[in-house]
Amino acid sequence: MSSEIQEETKATDVTSRRRFLLFALAIVLVAVITALITALTFNIFDRKTEGKATFNKVVELDDTTVDPAVWGQNFPSQYESFLKTSEMTPTTHAGSKKVDHTPTETDPRTFVSSSRIEEDPRLVQMWAGYPFATDYRHARGHMYAFDDQKYTLRTTQFDQPGTCLNCHASTVKIMNDLGDGDMNKGFTAMNMLSFKDAAALATHPVGCIDCHDPKTMELRITRPGFINGIAEFKKSQGVANYDVNRDATHQEMRSFVCGQCHVEYYFDGENNKALTFPWSKGLTIDNIWDYYQEDGHIDWTHKRTGAKMLKAQHPEFDIFMSSSIHADNGVSCADCHMPYKREGAKKVTDHHIQSPLLNINSSCMTCHHSTAKELEDRVVKIQDRFIHSRDQAFDSLVQLIDALEKAQTDGTPAAQLDGARAMQNRASFYLDYVYSENSYGFHAPDYIQRILNDSLEASRSGLLILRGENPDSLKPSSVSQANTVSAADRGN
Repeated sequence: MSSEIQEETKATDVTSRRRFLLFALAIVLVAVITALITALTFNIFDRKTEGKATFNKVVELDDTTVDPAVWGQNFPSQYESFLKTSEMTPTTHAGSKKVDHTPTETDPRTFVSSSRIEEDPRLVQMWAGYPFATDYRHARGHMYAFDDQKYTLRTTQFDQPGTCLNCHASTVKIMNDLGDGDMNKGFTAMNMLSFKDAAALATHPVGCIDCHDPKTMELRITRPGFINGIAEFKKSQGVANYDVNRDATHQEMRSFVCGQCHVEYYFDGENNKALTFPWSKGLTIDNIWDYYQEDGHIDWTHKRTGAKMLKAQHPEFDIFMSSSIHADNGVSCADCHMPYKREGAKKVTDHHIQSPLLNINSSCMTCHHSTAKELEDRVVKIQDRFIHSRDQAFDSLVQLIDALEKAQTDGTPAAQLDGARAMQNRASFYLDYVYSENSYGFHAPDYIQRILNDSLEASRSGLLILRGENPDSLKPSSVSQANTVSAADRGN
């Protein structure tokens, strides 16, 4: 065989081997791709199935299932995160610090949160003669809501109504039982009890049943106080016969369920102590102040000055819904305080209700494209400025209280005393309104600064009245009044 034929034969063999190897490689590649596509198909199918499955029903739930642990058998992820509300993790300004407590017969707690009145004695002056001047601590998580209300000196040393239970305990079953199935009748009956008697009916703090329908798991409003209050607010906006459980959107309900408790309210009626939201004129502080002035409601008489006083509560919902840029853009309370989290294909609400600063990645950075450090610094800067303005208003209020107490023994005319007392009430309520609101100025920074300016101005006016200034001379100028009217016309 010639060399040429041999070379040609070798070349043919090499080509054949290459073709065989390429063919074998193609078969392997097709097999791998087929396997990957099959795995992906199964994965997609599994995820779709997982996404469609809302929960695995282990137990039956109804309006008598008060214990969150029972709900947790059907919703273990949500319950696991809910248990974390027992954690006490402060932020730069807000949140509670753990303080050891020696148990007593009247208070078995082994630890509590730090005392606000010890941190800021000015609170004792602002609330002199009111139970809050005796005991006021930083709020702990929802797991402690009932115990902290049951054992505070405000309920153990003072007579309080069963109305307090509305925001501190799971009350759906209690109201249904007291009303023989009629929640509104049960609501009235519970309010008329003493706090001690009402608390004896409660077994758990606010839990799953208070915000969710046990059959459908849809969000719902269970507190008649909010149902009535939001209907009155909607009426002021031209919406008649508003039924929150029928008419609210799901996104609205993600704020409304929080608004059942985190609001400004008062106890209406000498005997029935009905939990009432002062919203028939609107949600702003000026709306609420005007409501109280027309209603004539007072909470207590100031021990040092004799002024008839209003006590603000915790109006997070009122401030957020009326004046927050987040609310204006459709953001709900839950979007920040209970953000969604992913578990496989499921989107689950995180029930570890906490400050967004403790979960910036899931809460803030969903919308804000920045670093967690930059966002935290921005929030803390807003809160620093709030505290500065709050301190100025607080110092001025205490100066007015000191001056009023002295004026009562100095022969100051009664008209001047009454004028200064009226200013004390306004200054105190406006300051208290933002002090008791737990965002430290963040929910609506400009609006809250404006409220503090009004408080400061009222204290200043009270001091001037005591010095003999005619109250009429302290009224806003014509320019200021015109600007106020213009802002009102724009809805601001």
